Amino acid sequence: MSNGNGRADGPDGSWSTGRLAGHIKDASARGIAVAMTDLIRSGELAPGSSLPTVRALAGELAVSPSTVAEAWAVLRRHRMITTLGRRGSVVSGPPSVPHPVRYERVGDFGAHLTLDLAVAAPDPALLPPPGDALLAGARTPLLNDYSRTAITDGLLDAVRGTWPFAPEAWMAVDGGYAGVQLLCQALIVPGDRVMVEDPTAARLLDILEALDAQVVPVACDAEGPRIDALAHALGQRPALFLHQSRAQAPCGWTLSGQRAAALAAVLEDAPNVTVIEDDGIGPLATRPGASIGTHLPGRTALVRSYSKAYGPDLRLAVVGGPGELVERARVLRTFGSGWTSRILQDALAHLLTDAATTRRVQEAAERYGLRRGALAERLAGLGVPTLNRDGLMLWVPVADETSALVTLAARGVTVSPGGRFCVSYSQPHIRVATSRLSEDPATLDDTAALLALAAAATAEHLR
Repeated sequence: MSNGNGRADGPDGSWSTGRLAGHIKDASARGIAVAMTDLIRSGELAPGSSLPTVRALAGELAVSPSTVAEAWAVLRRHRMITTLGRRGSVVSGPPSVPHPVRYERVGDFGAHLTLDLAVAAPDPALLPPPGDALLAGARTPLLNDYSRTAITDGLLDAVRGTWPFAPEAWMAVDGGYAGVQLLCQALIVPGDRVMVEDPTAARLLDILEALDAQVVPVACDAEGPRIDALAHALGQRPALFLHQSRAQAPCGWTLSGQRAAALAAVLEDAPNVTVIEDDGIGPLATRPGASIGTHLPGRTALVRSYSKAYGPDLRLAVVGGPGELVERARVLRTFGSGWTSRILQDALAHLLTDAATTRRVQEAAERYGLRRGALAERLAGLGVPTLNRDGLMLWVPVADETSALVTLAARGVTVSPGGRFCVSYSQPHIRVATSRLSEDPATLDDTAALLALAAAATAEHLR
């Protein structure tokens, strides 16, 4: 109990329900959250302090438990408290921003890094030169005007014919993940359930976690999300289905027309579910890819990134989808940048319509395919199967993820742990970036041999 000098009532720094209630003058959900924030910011409620149950505090304040639960949700959203199931909630610390923990690099190799196979970034040598495109972009109409241009006429003309369906509205955004985040932010509220293919891109899981969405995994096979798994997930009444339509990360599948039609048929019976398709590789994909939007255009938004094909510093993707959803996203942007640089938009338009650049991008896609295929073939010969048919990576099965990572790290090689990409992790994997691999056969042999060694490693081998 408190000794009257402001000390905590419990050995872990916790306060009694009555003492905590005495600091809450406004018993609305907002008032409770504000009072708690003040106590946590000041350090009076220290990290690790146990909190009363929702029901106990509600009784002390003479309010409904839902009022306290709403305040607790606000505190969780700002990372001030953590709920530990039946053990209740504890103070985490002052308000903080969420970190994309899956995306952020793990480990510091320093000068010992000899081969980086963790980042599936484009090879600078295969990117088209941007000089002429930037000069063309500088001639964009309305240059330096403060009018907010969702998408320039030039860029719209360049992409319209490549879209798998006819969207109601268009918008240029600052990269593919920025587009997905913006649409999710415009569509869902904390606590909403979102169906996601499993495994999926780590950044997508980070985005949903930051928005306090509940992720509902959809199991997949070699062709993408399984029809039966999607139908089962719909039983949880989700608001959104978020998936990658082609060169899926990390597994490299591309949605077929037959699978897209079957998924759309299942979704047709769930009219409140919106579909967001993330095409993160854009023109580097070797297959055109089908779209659920072909069947459900009024409920599907496609985000297509051009950064990997034309240059990461362009920071450009295009969104095409339902008018209401795109308008919500546009309104959200008015609080910040308002629009994507018209110079960059029209620079991309120039690149998309330039014949020489188009040939260069096609050649780059072929080179990436050869690199991925060459490593996959060598791994298969060493008894390590991979199924990636497209993209800049391989999804490599291993006996034990930690042992594989340690084996590679000891030799100065870094890859991405497979658990980072999974919602429900059943079979251990590592993700190996192939976009910057050497094309020298001897070097590829050595890389494959090392990966095969890591794939077979177990904790017993490391002792």
